[in-house]
Amino acid sequence: MGLFKNVFDFYLNSSIHVALSVYALTWITLTVFQINYDENILYFNFFATITGYNFVKFFGLAKFHHRSLANWLKVIQVFSLICFVALCYYALRLETKTLLWIGGFAAVTFLYAIPFLPRHIFVDQQQNLRSVSGLKIYVIALVWSGVTVFLPLMNNDFTINFDVVITAVQRFLFVIVLMLPFEIRDMRYDSIKLATIPQKIGIKKTKIMGAIFLLAFFLMEYLKDELNFESTIILFVISLLTFLFVFFSKENQGKYYSAFWVEGIPIFWLIILKLFS
Repeated sequence: MGLFKNVFDFYLNSSIHVALSVYALTWITLTVFQINYDENILYFNFFATITGYNFVKFFGLAKFHHRSLANWLKVIQVFSLICFVALCYYALRLETKTLLWIGGFAAVTFLYAIPFLPRHIFVDQQQNLRSVSGLKIYVIALVWSGVTVFLPLMNNDFTINFDVVITAVQRFLFVIVLMLPFEIRDMRYDSIKLATIPQKIGIKKTKIMGAIFLLAFFLMEYLKDELNFESTIILFVISLLTFLFVFFSKENQGKYYSAFWVEGIPIFWLIILKLFS
Protein backbone atom coordinates (compact mmCIF):
# COMPACT_ATOMS: atom_id res chain seq x y z
CA MET A 1 0.00 0.00 0.00
CA GLY A 2 2.87 2.32 0.85
CA LEU A 3 4.53 1.60 -2.49
CA PHE A 4 1.30 2.32 -4.37
CA LYS A 5 0.89 5.64 -2.54
CA ASN A 6 4.49 6.63 -3.32
CA VAL A 7 4.04 5.79 -7.01
CA PHE A 8 0.70 7.63 -7.11
CA ASP A 9 2.17 10.70 -5.41
CA PHE A 10 5.04 10.66 -7.89
CA TYR A 11 2.48 10.45 -10.71
CA LEU A 12 0.86 13.64 -9.43
CA ASN A 13 3.96 15.54 -8.23
CA SER A 14 5.89 14.91 -11.44
CA SER A 15 3.02 16.46 -13.46
CA ILE A 16 2.18 13.28 -15.41
CA HIS A 17 -1.50 13.66 -14.53
CA VAL A 18 -1.75 17.27 -15.69
CA ALA A 19 0.17 16.31 -18.84
CA LEU A 20 -2.40 13.61 -19.58
CA SER A 21 -5.11 16.27 -19.22
CA VAL A 22 -3.38 18.50 -21.78
CA TYR A 23 -2.91 15.44 -24.01
CA ALA A 24 -6.62 14.67 -23.64
CA LEU A 25 -7.73 18.21 -24.52
CA THR A 26 -5.44 18.18 -27.56
CA TRP A 27 -6.90 14.88 -28.76
CA ILE A 28 -10.41 16.21 -28.14
CA THR A 29 -9.63 19.09 -30.52
CA LEU A 30 -8.40 16.70 -33.20
CA THR A 31 -11.50 14.53 -32.76
CA VAL A 32 -14.00 17.40 -32.83
CA PHE A 33 -12.49 18.77 -36.03
CA GLN A 34 -12.24 15.26 -37.54
CA ILE A 35 -8.46 15.18 -37.82
CA ASN A 36 -6.54 11.91 -37.58
CA TYR A 37 -4.48 11.04 -34.52
CA ASP A 38 -1.35 13.23 -34.68
CA GLU A 39 1.20 11.58 -32.43
CA ASN A 40 3.80 14.30 -32.97
CA ILE A 41 1.75 17.17 -31.53
CA LEU A 42 0.08 14.95 -28.91
CA TYR A 43 3.34 13.58 -27.55
CA PHE A 44 4.99 16.98 -27.82
CA ASN A 45 2.24 18.56 -25.70
CA PHE A 46 2.47 15.71 -23.20
CA PHE A 47 6.22 15.96 -22.66
CA ALA A 48 6.23 19.77 -22.89
CA THR A 49 3.60 19.98 -20.15
CA ILE A 50 5.67 17.83 -17.80
CA THR A 51 8.80 19.85 -18.54
CA GLY A 52 7.06 23.23 -18.27
CA TYR A 53 5.06 22.49 -15.13
CA ASN A 54 8.01 20.97 -13.29
CA PHE A 55 10.17 23.92 -14.30
CA VAL A 56 7.60 26.36 -12.92
CA LYS A 57 6.96 24.36 -9.73
CA PHE A 58 10.52 23.47 -8.81
CA PHE A 59 12.70 26.20 -10.33
CA GLY A 60 12.95 28.11 -7.05
CA LEU A 61 13.63 25.00 -5.00
CA ALA A 62 16.34 23.77 -7.34
CA LYS A 63 17.91 27.21 -7.54
CA PHE A 64 18.31 27.78 -3.83
CA HIS A 65 18.66 24.22 -2.51
CA HIS A 66 20.51 22.45 -5.31
CA ARG A 67 23.01 20.65 -3.06
CA SER A 68 20.45 19.59 -0.51
CA LEU A 69 17.59 18.53 -2.78
CA ALA A 70 15.36 15.82 -1.39
CA ASN A 71 15.61 12.48 -3.17
CA TRP A 72 12.08 12.78 -4.59
CA LEU A 73 12.93 16.14 -6.15
CA LYS A 74 16.12 14.76 -7.67
CA VAL A 75 14.11 11.95 -9.25
CA ILE A 76 11.63 14.46 -10.68
CA GLN A 77 14.53 16.53 -12.05
CA VAL A 78 15.95 13.49 -13.86
CA PHE A 79 12.49 12.53 -15.09
CA SER A 80 11.90 16.09 -16.34
CA LEU A 81 15.21 16.03 -18.20
CA ILE A 82 14.17 12.82 -19.97
CA CYS A 83 10.85 14.44 -20.89
CA PHE A 84 12.71 17.50 -22.19
CA VAL A 85 14.76 15.30 -24.52
CA ALA A 86 11.53 13.64 -25.70
CA LEU A 87 9.85 17.00 -26.36
CA CYS A 88 12.86 18.10 -28.40
CA TYR A 89 12.58 14.93 -30.48
CA TYR A 90 8.90 15.51 -31.24
CA ALA A 91 9.44 19.25 -31.76
CA LEU A 92 11.77 18.44 -34.66
CA ARG A 93 8.91 16.55 -36.31
CA LEU A 94 6.45 19.45 -36.15
CA GLU A 95 5.65 22.01 -38.84
CA THR A 96 7.73 25.21 -38.83
CA LYS A 97 4.71 27.47 -38.25
CA THR A 98 3.73 25.30 -35.28
CA LEU A 99 7.19 25.75 -33.79
CA LEU A 100 6.87 29.54 -34.07
CA TRP A 101 3.71 29.47 -31.97
CA ILE A 102 5.33 27.07 -29.54
CA GLY A 103 8.14 29.60 -29.10
CA GLY A 104 5.60 32.19 -27.97
CA PHE A 105 3.97 29.87 -25.44
CA ALA A 106 7.39 28.74 -24.21
CA ALA A 107 8.36 32.38 -23.61
CA VAL A 108 5.23 32.94 -21.52
CA THR A 109 6.02 29.81 -19.47
CA PHE A 110 9.61 30.95 -18.97
CA LEU A 111 8.58 34.44 -17.86
CA TYR A 112 5.96 32.86 -15.61
CA ALA A 113 8.73 31.33 -13.50
CA ILE A 114 11.80 33.53 -13.98
CA PRO A 115 12.26 36.91 -12.19
CA PHE A 116 12.37 39.68 -14.77
CA LEU A 117 9.94 42.50 -13.95
CA PRO A 118 10.59 45.71 -11.97
CA ARG A 119 10.09 45.35 -8.23
CA HIS A 120 7.41 48.05 -7.95
CA ILE A 121 4.75 45.93 -9.71
CA PHE A 122 5.33 42.77 -7.64
CA VAL A 123 3.26 41.36 -4.87
CA ASP A 124 6.21 39.49 -3.37
CA GLN A 125 9.90 38.85 -3.90
CA GLN A 126 9.61 36.33 -6.74
CA GLN A 127 9.43 38.98 -9.47
CA ASN A 128 7.81 36.82 -12.15
CA LEU A 129 4.47 36.73 -13.98
CA ARG A 130 3.21 34.14 -11.54
CA SER A 131 3.36 36.72 -8.78
CA VAL A 132 1.61 39.59 -10.55
CA SER A 133 -1.68 40.32 -8.84
CA GLY A 134 -4.62 38.41 -10.35
CA LEU A 135 -2.73 37.29 -13.47
CA LYS A 136 -1.88 33.64 -12.76
CA ILE A 137 -5.16 31.95 -13.67
CA TYR A 138 -5.54 33.85 -16.93
CA VAL A 139 -1.98 33.14 -18.09
CA ILE A 140 -2.47 29.41 -17.52
CA ALA A 141 -5.87 29.40 -19.27
CA LEU A 142 -4.43 31.32 -22.24
CA VAL A 143 -1.52 28.90 -22.66
CA TRP A 144 -3.73 25.82 -22.30
CA SER A 145 -6.22 27.20 -24.81
CA GLY A 146 -3.52 27.98 -27.35
CA VAL A 147 -1.61 24.73 -26.90
CA THR A 148 -4.65 22.42 -27.01
CA VAL A 149 -6.65 24.18 -29.72
CA PHE A 150 -4.44 26.14 -32.09
CA LEU A 151 -1.28 24.00 -32.11
CA PRO A 152 -2.89 20.69 -33.18
CA LEU A 153 -4.94 22.43 -35.87
CA MET A 154 -2.03 24.46 -37.24
CA ASN A 155 0.18 21.40 -37.34
CA ASN A 156 -2.42 19.74 -39.58
CA ASP A 157 -2.91 22.76 -41.87
CA PHE A 158 -6.47 23.28 -40.64
CA THR A 159 -7.90 26.72 -41.44
CA ILE A 160 -8.44 28.87 -38.36
CA ASN A 161 -12.13 29.63 -38.88
CA PHE A 162 -14.94 30.94 -36.68
CA ASP A 163 -15.58 27.53 -35.09
CA VAL A 164 -11.92 27.28 -34.07
CA VAL A 165 -12.01 30.70 -32.40
CA ILE A 166 -15.19 29.74 -30.51
CA THR A 167 -13.54 26.49 -29.40
CA ALA A 168 -10.49 28.40 -28.15
CA VAL A 169 -12.68 30.78 -26.11
CA GLN A 170 -14.61 27.81 -24.72
CA ARG A 171 -11.36 26.12 -23.73
CA PHE A 172 -10.15 29.32 -22.06
CA LEU A 173 -13.32 29.51 -19.96
CA PHE A 174 -13.21 25.80 -19.17
CA VAL A 175 -9.62 25.94 -17.89
CA ILE A 176 -10.39 28.96 -15.71
CA VAL A 177 -13.27 27.04 -14.10
CA LEU A 178 -11.06 23.96 -13.66
CA MET A 179 -8.63 26.07 -11.68
CA LEU A 180 -11.21 27.51 -9.28
CA PRO A 181 -11.14 24.50 -6.88
CA PHE A 182 -7.35 24.91 -6.74
CA GLU A 183 -7.69 28.61 -5.98
CA ILE A 184 -10.23 27.87 -3.25
CA ARG A 185 -7.97 25.18 -1.78
CA ASP A 186 -4.94 27.47 -1.74
CA MET A 187 -6.65 30.45 -0.11
CA ARG A 188 -5.00 29.56 3.20
CA TYR A 189 -1.53 29.57 1.68
CA ASP A 190 -1.57 32.23 -1.06
CA SER A 191 -0.40 35.71 -0.20
CA ILE A 192 -3.37 38.08 0.00
CA LYS A 193 -1.49 40.31 -2.43
CA LEU A 194 -1.85 37.68 -5.16
CA ALA A 195 -5.51 38.74 -5.46
CA THR A 196 -6.79 35.36 -6.59
CA ILE A 197 -10.45 35.17 -7.57
CA PRO A 198 -11.66 33.69 -4.22
CA GLN A 199 -9.60 36.27 -2.33
CA LYS A 200 -11.19 39.12 -4.27
CA ILE A 201 -14.83 38.04 -4.38
CA GLY A 202 -15.12 35.23 -1.85
CA ILE A 203 -15.78 31.51 -2.23
CA LYS A 204 -19.55 31.77 -2.80
CA LYS A 205 -19.24 34.33 -5.61
CA THR A 206 -16.33 32.33 -7.07
CA LYS A 207 -18.65 29.34 -7.43
CA ILE A 208 -21.32 31.53 -9.01
CA MET A 209 -18.72 32.86 -11.43
CA GLY A 210 -17.75 29.27 -12.26
CA ALA A 211 -21.39 28.42 -12.99
CA ILE A 212 -21.74 31.46 -15.30
CA PHE A 213 -18.52 30.60 -17.14
CA LEU A 214 -19.65 26.99 -17.59
CA LEU A 215 -23.02 28.14 -18.90
CA ALA A 216 -21.24 30.35 -21.43
CA PHE A 217 -18.86 27.46 -22.22
CA PHE A 218 -21.83 25.23 -23.08
CA LEU A 219 -24.06 27.77 -24.86
CA MET A 220 -21.22 28.95 -27.10
CA GLU A 221 -21.41 25.54 -28.77
CA TYR A 222 -24.61 26.73 -30.46
CA LEU A 223 -22.71 29.60 -32.10
CA LYS A 224 -20.69 27.20 -34.22
CA ASP A 225 -21.43 26.72 -37.91
CA GLU A 226 -21.21 22.94 -37.49
CA LEU A 227 -23.10 21.47 -34.54
CA ASN A 228 -22.76 17.80 -33.57
CA PHE A 229 -25.53 16.36 -31.39
CA GLU A 230 -23.37 13.77 -29.60
CA SER A 231 -20.58 16.27 -28.89
CA THR A 232 -23.14 18.74 -27.50
CA ILE A 233 -24.59 16.14 -25.11
CA ILE A 234 -21.09 15.20 -23.97
CA LEU A 235 -20.28 18.89 -23.48
CA PHE A 236 -23.36 19.23 -21.28
CA VAL A 237 -22.26 16.25 -19.16
CA ILE A 238 -18.76 17.70 -18.75
CA SER A 239 -20.19 21.11 -17.85
CA LEU A 240 -22.44 19.57 -15.19
CA LEU A 241 -19.63 17.40 -13.79
CA THR A 242 -17.24 20.36 -13.61
CA PHE A 243 -19.88 22.49 -11.91
CA LEU A 244 -20.40 19.82 -9.24
CA PHE A 245 -16.69 19.72 -8.47
CA VAL A 246 -16.57 23.51 -8.22
CA PHE A 247 -19.74 23.60 -6.09
CA PHE A 248 -18.41 21.08 -3.56
CA SER A 249 -14.88 22.51 -3.42
CA LYS A 250 -13.75 24.08 -0.16
CA GLU A 251 -10.60 25.32 1.53
CA ASN A 252 -10.18 22.17 3.59
CA GLN A 253 -10.58 19.67 0.77
CA GLY A 254 -9.10 16.20 0.40
CA LYS A 255 -5.52 15.84 -0.77
CA TYR A 256 -6.53 14.45 -4.15
CA TYR A 257 -9.79 16.35 -4.70
CA SER A 258 -8.30 18.97 -7.02
CA ALA A 259 -4.93 17.43 -7.83
CA PHE A 260 -6.44 14.20 -9.17
CA TRP A 261 -10.22 14.36 -9.61
CA VAL A 262 -10.63 17.93 -10.89
CA GLU A 263 -7.45 17.76 -12.97
CA GLY A 264 -8.69 14.49 -14.45
CA ILE A 265 -11.96 15.87 -15.90
CA PRO A 266 -10.39 16.41 -19.38
CA ILE A 267 -9.27 12.77 -19.37
CA PHE A 268 -12.84 11.66 -18.59
CA TRP A 269 -14.09 14.00 -21.33
CA LEU A 270 -11.83 12.31 -23.88
CA ILE A 271 -12.89 8.83 -22.76
CA ILE A 272 -16.61 9.45 -23.14
CA LEU A 273 -16.05 11.33 -26.42
CA LYS A 274 -14.20 8.32 -27.85
CA LEU A 275 -16.78 5.86 -26.51
CA PHE A 276 -19.78 7.65 -28.00
CA SER A 277 -18.42 9.40 -31.08
